[in-house]
Formats: sequence, structure tokens, C-alpha cells
Amino acid sequence: MPNILDFSLADFFYNDNPDVLSPPEDFEEWINHPRVRESFRFFEQQLLEAPRSGSRVWSGVDGEKRDIINLTSYNYLGLSTHPEVIQASKDALDKYGLSASGAPLLSGTFDLHVELARKLAQFKLQEDCILYSSGLGGNMGAMQGILRKGDVLILDEKSHKSMVDGGTLSGAKMFFFDHNDMDSLEQKLQQAKGKRTLVAVEGVYSMDGDLVKLPEVVSLCEGYNAGLYVDEAHSTLIFGENGRGIGEHFGMEKKVGVSFGTLSKAFGGVGGFVCSNAKLIRYLKGYSSPWNFSCAPSPAVVGGLLKALEVATRDSSLRDQLWKNVRYLTDGLKSMNLDLGGTQSQVIPIIIGSSGEKLMQFAAELQRRGLFLQPVDFPAVPANSRRFRISGSSQLTKEQMDSALNIIEDVIVKGLRTGS
Repeated sequence: MPNILDFSLADFFYNDNPDVLSPPEDFEEWINHPRVRESFRFFEQQLLEAPRSGSRVWSGVDGEKRDIINLTSYNYLGLSTHPEVIQASKDALDKYGLSASGAPLLSGTFDLHVELARKLAQFKLQEDCILYSSGLGGNMGAMQGILRKGDVLILDEKSHKSMVDGGTLSGAKMFFFDHNDMDSLEQKLQQAKGKRTLVAVEGVYSMDGDLVKLPEVVSLCEGYNAGLYVDEAHSTLIFGENGRGIGEHFGMEKKVGVSFGTLSKAFGGVGGFVCSNAKLIRYLKGYSSPWNFSCAPSPAVVGGLLKALEVATRDSSLRDQLWKNVRYLTDGLKSMNLDLGGTQSQVIPIIIGSSGEKLMQFAAELQRRGLFLQPVDFPAVPANSRRFRISGSSQLTKEQMDSALNIIEDVIVKGLRTGS
């Protein structure tokens, strides 16, 4: 094999090994190379405590147990570790047990599920809601349930893979438009004329932190009679005056046909949900496989999620603190002249460039110094914009943020300047 570092996971997708239960032989050669194994040590590291802003990890860098400042967790509002949420989850565990022990349609629907779905629909100003056991399952299940062969799904090129996989399962024809490019979107809509068409976008794009151009997207969808699906995984509970998400942020909630959300990010739990008109939700319950054939979400988690929704919406204090911290971090990083892309949210990329080797060197040194900031490599992002991705949190203290910024300056800024 030529230069081992010239390859990535993108190069081994197709498997020509005659043994269907074995990966490609060159994949095995690649992934077992010492330089590649060194890069993979950052992934699947064992967290030893709850995902707070200050936590503890069993480091894959050197095998040491290390106290870290956590800038990687999706626990944006600290709800995963909020005492009221934990107590509500414990209470539900005592009453209902660990598992729903059944699919929703047959024996897995508890009164807690019905209550959470109802409250989420009310919160999102939609008629009804369907709950899924995972966010990925929710996106896949909605696409697979709504679309059919002969339909058209138009996605932003940076849409989450769960939507792409859902489109593939549905049999719909998929078009991808250039990221946030309205001319490109209109070209795809023109190509789809005469077909049942759904346009799918993200509220906050998960690798870049920028926002969908929702007013322009809505206008085009209305002009071409296309449905609109918005993935609000990274924007629900965070954007809008009441935290209802990107639709509220732009004052266009009534224009969103389907609002998807995950329960594993700002909500602090796990699962997904889709809110829409009551007729479509009823239809999805007949044809969305991840709902029909998966065990319903754990009642212990659902009990905690009900309390999380209450805590997050009874006032704006957690959201206000998050935005205060995001501004502090962003201002500090901008003062170092780091490339933060076009972030407009709590998702803050630090773009390193094309050197995967440099990305991994920085990642190791950051962790040795007590900063848990995970590298994001190609093919998850383009090869010329490898990066770190900060997840802002309301839990971060000023002392933690100052320490993190100092470490980033010492490692990344100086490393980029010297070329080391």
C-alpha cells in the first residue's frame, strides 16, 4: 500500500473480499498500521463520569485516567445531570422498570410516552408527535415512512446521514443542493417538477454550526409546492424566544411541515421525535419501521425527559447562560484568528486544514493537557477542512473556559504558526 496516511474510511466502503463476512484485505492492512491505529485511539474513549463540563476520561492517548474540561458533549443545557431530571428518572425507574419491553404498537406504549408526545407537540405548535428510540431512527423512519418510489427528496449536501439513509430506504430519488445555496436548491426543485417533493434541511448544521436560510427555503418550497422537513437536532431548546427552535427563531414555525428533534442533545436523554399534522403522524405509525419494530423508549428516560422539558421551558436561564458562554468562547477564539467557519450557534468548529497528521498531533496534546476536544477527520468533513468541534454548554464556568482557551492557544494556535 502507498502512503498509509493518504487513505481514509472513504476508500474501503466497497468490499471485494469473496468471503462476505470478512472486510476488504487492504482495509485490514490499513487499519492495523501503527500510524492509523494511533489516530483511532481518540475514538470510543471511556468516560468515567457523567458528561459534565468537568469530567473524567480513560484516555486513549496514553491509557491514563485524566480529569478533563469537556468541550465535546451535546449536553448543551446540562439537563442530563440536572438534579430534578435525575430524580424524575429515578422515580420513573421505580414505577415502570428499566425497559418498555415491547414495541409501541403492541405493548410498549406507557402513559409517559403519550404525555411526552403530547407535550412535545404542544411545545412545537404542531398537532401531534411520534417518539422514536433514537434520533437516527427518527430521521430514517420519517423519511422511510413519508416517501415512496417515484417521489423526490431534496437535501442540503451537509444534511445528516440519517436523512440520507432514510431517503435510500424509501426508494425516493434524491437530489443534493449546494450547502445553503438557494440558486442550487431552485435548480433541484425545477428538476423535480411534477413529482411529490420533500425538501430536508437542518436548523443548525452539525459540523459547521451555521443556520439554515429558512425564509428563503420556505419561499422556494411554497413556490414549487414542495413539503418542508427541518431537522432541529441542534436547535430545539436553544433557538427562539421560547426555545422552540429555528422555526421560532425566524418566526416561521407555521411554515415548517415536519419538525424533527433529537432527545439526546439539549434534552439530555436519548431518542428522537417528529412533530407534524395529526394525519401524517397517524400514517407514520403504520409505515415507519423504526417505530413499528423497535422497543419503545425506556420509561426511565422518558420520565427524565418530561422533567427536562419542564426545566428548560419554565424560564430562559439555562439558555441565557449557554449563549453567554458561547459568546465568551467565540470571542476568545476569534481573538486568536482561528478559522471558525461560519458558525452562528453553540457548535463552534476550529478548522485546521488538510493535514490529518497535524489534527491528530494537536488532539493528543490537547488531551494530555486536560482538554477533551475531539478531532473530526475526513470523510466526516471535507479533506481540506479537518477540524475540532466545540460544543458549548451552559455548565461551563469562566475558569474552565479560560483554561480551555489557554490550552487551545498553546497547542493549536502556536502549532499552526510554527507548522509543527
